Amino acid sequence: MDTKRHTSKQYETELQEVKESLLYLGALTQQAIEDSIRALLDRDTGLARKVIANDAFIDKLDGEVEEKCIRLLALRQPAARDLRFITTAIKINGHLERIGDMAVKICEKVALLNEEAQLKPYIDLPRMAEIARGMIRKSLDALVKEDVALANEVRREDEAVDSLNEQIFRELLTFMMEDPRTIHRSLLIMQISKTVERISDHAKGIADMVVFMITGKNVRHQWPFDEEEAIRPGGRKQVKPSQIQ
Repeated sequence: MDTKRHTSKQYETELQEVKESLLYLGALTQQAIEDSIRALLDRDTGLARKVIANDAFIDKLDGEVEEKCIRLLALRQPAARDLRFITTAIKINGHLERIGDMAVKICEKVALLNEEAQLKPYIDLPRMAEIARGMIRKSLDALVKEDVALANEVRREDEAVDSLNEQIFRELLTFMMEDPRTIHRSLLIMQISKTVERISDHAKGIADMVVFMITGKNVRHQWPFDEEEAIRPGGRKQVKPSQIQ
């Protein structure tokens, strides 16, 4: 009996370690996004290079979390809810690692932009990045609290980032049409904007996995993001209006 209790306690500790590792990795990626945008706003190439260098640590943690999850699957043979948590953790871990890569991509573009005169004040890009960072934070909060409503809130916020990305694209297109000398800088800013949009997609992906972990329902391709629809078995799958041509 004592052995079983000890084993159970150790197993719960291992599960908790995975959860804490994901939260730590999430905090690092949020900081990387904040620093990459700060490097853009302050034209700080040194900070951009620091973010790029720090990505090696994020990659290392990604590997460690994956190893922990695989070890749990192999040695503990989890079932039901624990199995969903571990498989979800593996996918969330992958999303976070790729978010770190996105921050590096932003910084690479920032370093190039800083070699030229600033094209325009940055207004929508910081707004986009702040929403995306908040989405990461809230999706991980939803994981810890097992909160479907919060996860669905994150899934809905992805649309706001998409709209800002489209707005930035249209504005920069106007710049390029009016003055060909702005093309290089405009394209770099477009690429940064698209990268932030991809970060929000990864944050939404985390929220999708949280809904799956809690409910057992795959909602990755579901639209609209209705909480009842996300929970109800056999809910009708829909597509975004923007996907209809």
